[in-house]
Amino acid sequence: MTVQNTDQPYLLAQTAMAQLKSAIHMVLSGAGEAGLKNADIGHLLGIYMGYDGGHKGHIPRTLLAIMKTEGVAKQDETTEISRLTCP
Repeated sequence: MTVQNTDQPYLLAQTAMAQLKSAIHMVLSGAGEAGLKNADIGHLLGIYMGYDGGHKGHIPRTLLAIMKTEGVAKQDETTEISRLTCP
């Protein structure tokens, strides 16, 4: 099966990613220079309800990595605090 960029599931996923990145941008903007950790972002966005696993930052971590590649966000490797590159 070949997935094409015009398939409805692909477009739905891309829309969801764009909305989540916008939400992350908003919470990072609100945090200012103090920034936030991945898990804090997830809790603020309400995406950890019912989660009982070990690591708590998979969704924000993935999206922050994309935002870092896009030049929108940065993360301090020592503190793991994320901030916007241009607050």
